[in-house]
Amino acid sequence: MIWPLYPKAKPSSEISGEAGSGRLTLATRMRRNRKADWTRRLVRENALTSDDLIWPIFVRDGAGVREPVPSLPGVERMSVDLAVESAQEAFSLGVPAIAVFPYTDPALRDETGREALNPENLVCRTLRAVREKAPGLGLVADVALDPYTSHGHDGLMRGEEILNDETVEVLARQALNQARAGADMIAPSDMMDGRVGAIRRALDAEGFKNVQVLAYAAKFASAFYGPFRDAVGTSKTLLGDKRTYQMDPANGDEALREVALDLEEGADIVMVKPGMPYLDVIWRVKERFGVPTFAYQVSGEYAMIEGAARNGWLDGDRAMMESLMAFKRAGADAVLTYFAPRAARLLRAG
Repeated sequence: MIWPLYPKAKPSSEISGEAGSGRLTLATRMRRNRKADWTRRLVRENALTSDDLIWPIFVRDGAGVREPVPSLPGVERMSVDLAVESAQEAFSLGVPAIAVFPYTDPALRDETGREALNPENLVCRTLRAVREKAPGLGLVADVALDPYTSHGHDGLMRGEEILNDETVEVLARQALNQARAGADMIAPSDMMDGRVGAIRRALDAEGFKNVQVLAYAAKFASAFYGPFRDAVGTSKTLLGDKRTYQMDPANGDEALREVALDLEEGADIVMVKPGMPYLDVIWRVKERFGVPTFAYQVSGEYAMIEGAARNGWLDGDRAMMESLMAFKRAGADAVLTYFAPRAARLLRAG
């Protein structure tokens, strides 16, 4: 017997027909709603548009420079001038926002990450330049010290310990530095306790009440960040790992506690990172809190799809779009993805 999908449906007395007669009778045929493109579109439960995409970009010093990142096929570090051009193109495709990450000159990195507070650092120069040429584009600025420290950690260190409270003070100053340069959204990715509240208070005190805070609320100590660390230049500098401040991949309930705390401290939007290995967490966050929830399709996820596609093992475009739809189905309102411009082009083409 084939039991019906819905509890109120009658058992399969409707399923009849003699064996081999070819006259099977079914009251419910799920394939009827799949028979043609027009009906599939009418019953589709989720939709992906360019409005759902944020494009993370990597910037470096120089002029007219595009530097490929070998572990991220198709992704480049760009000098500020070319980053501006690329941002304009993404905006023309309907991508609402970019997120800026720097490859800081190793000579400018030190134990305290003081370059993060330099108003002329790469991120600040990029924010001002993009704001001038693409005034309608949303600018997301990452707050963490790892691109600026010689040890590759997101915070200050004493011996082998990552200092929480001392780091939070620096992160609040970093956020102000970025807001002054034109950031629309401050995105603390460090996972220090209390940093969202400290950043919100600092922004409000200086008149940046309308600058949003996108909290990396549930950021896991993941193996999927490797190519990103190549892109920002921390792969070889990182001392140890980040498991004392990023979350254990085994924990889902703890993720909900992290989100609740960040919302209490003033986060406007929360994010789960990585994305696809944590679709269950995205779903739980959206169901529990009902607040704007973003996902980050991180570098390792991108590299696996793109690498497989370039080897002919996957249809790259279909795998890309399917992965992005998975985030929408899980409840994400937007996705940070290196695929953003490419996906936007496909969506525009229909």
